[in-house]
Amino acid sequence: MQRVLSAPDLDFDAVRTELGVTEDYGADAQAEAEHPVDRYAGEREDRTDLAFVTIDPPTSMDLDQAVHIAADADGFVISYAIADVAALVAPEGALDQESRRRGTTFYFPDRSVPLHPRALSEGAGSLLPDQRRPAVMWTIRVTPEGAVTQVSLRRTMIRSVAKLTYAGVSDDATRGRLHPSIAALPAFGELRHRVALERGAVELDLPDQEVTRTDRGWMLRLAPHSPADMWNSQLSLLTGMCAGRIMAEAGVGLLRTLPPADHAAVVALQSSAAALGVPWPPGATPGQFLAGLPRDAPATLALMSAGAGLMRGADHLVLGGDTGHATAEKMSHAAIGGVYAHVTAPLRRLGDRFATEVCLAVTAGEPVPNWVTRALPTLPTLLRSAGSLASAADRAGIDLAEATVLADRVGETFEAVVLHSTTQNRPAQVFLTEVPVIAPCDGDPPPGRRLPVVLRAADPSARVVRFEFIPDSGQ
Repeated sequence: MQRVLSAPDLDFDAVRTELGVTEDYGADAQAEAEHPVDRYAGEREDRTDLAFVTIDPPTSMDLDQAVHIAADADGFVISYAIADVAALVAPEGALDQESRRRGTTFYFPDRSVPLHPRALSEGAGSLLPDQRRPAVMWTIRVTPEGAVTQVSLRRTMIRSVAKLTYAGVSDDATRGRLHPSIAALPAFGELRHRVALERGAVELDLPDQEVTRTDRGWMLRLAPHSPADMWNSQLSLLTGMCAGRIMAEAGVGLLRTLPPADHAAVVALQSSAAALGVPWPPGATPGQFLAGLPRDAPATLALMSAGAGLMRGADHLVLGGDTGHATAEKMSHAAIGGVYAHVTAPLRRLGDRFATEVCLAVTAGEPVPNWVTRALPTLPTLLRSAGSLASAADRAGIDLAEATVLADRVGETFEAVVLHSTTQNRPAQVFLTEVPVIAPCDGDPPPGRRLPVVLRAADPSARVVRFEFIPDSGQ
């Protein structure tokens, strides 16, 4: 049974103040966001004939992506429209500079703090339904075997006809009533998922911890990924891989990279599987092994958590200028199994706007704009800093909820699944079965087991929770 928190228990304003995250963008940046001008208004192709739809969480208003999929005997034609933020943000102006200072949208349980002021991110720049909006439209042809045979992108004007949700799309698919614009989405998503595993991709399908507001207060719960989450992610991954290939071949741009998994990390995952009695199919890649695990088994939580060790070292790589020659391995994203770039969320991520401009210029045979080439070398540092702060914001909200929900239960015993065993660098991590709490645990509990742990600390002011495993406590 999940514990519900009353609203006064959680002070997210204090967290924002501590992290220095505010919605004060400055008067000049705010004014630019409230009065945006489409710098390419006279050059757009009108594609309001395509019935685009968006798929997002129900409360989201910063809608970056809209999709239309057509299926025929030759496979799929993906029309993927991305909000054209670069057309609405004056290069090197006040809003541009403020967005570079922020780097990303920050998410807290009660609200987000957008990368751009809401007048732009939830207004003129958002692909809201029944509105004409400027977009960069990717058109990608995919064969019945999942291979990409044709890619193009151009500036367009589009109109979304429906704002859909992940849960709604999954339910509609089950009931056979998907919106006609995405009737082919499940088949496309499953196909590209299989292709990804074949090329060695790794996907960690762990449920998200969420702190949500209810009629009775705040609730800490798990949010498993729906099938539509996976199908929709394949659209972004496909587009990002096409963008990465365009920039890699041109030798200019901004890639998202991840080095190959350390051999020791693969061995550690294999050893964990053996210790837990989970067979590793002959010849299976780590991604194929993880994808084949039963979703509700305790050992799966432990192995998926251990699989995070395969994904250390993600970064951004600038191509061109003084960066020197990048090898194929340095340009690759190992967890995706190819060259990849972020281009599908420009309302929420800083780098997407610049990478998209590179792709537009390269495919049109034009020079990359000077304002883009000037910015590219500075972006990795900005994005690393923003990513660290965003992770801290995510974690702080959950830590506060965890400590609050358990504050009056110190000394009690809980059943838990051990996700990580104790290492030299960190204590063991356990996941409670009564409430969705993940916290450190002393006492060296064995991984992948259900066992009792004692709550030793739960301090909301410090946002700290800690357990202890006592071997003779009923293991």
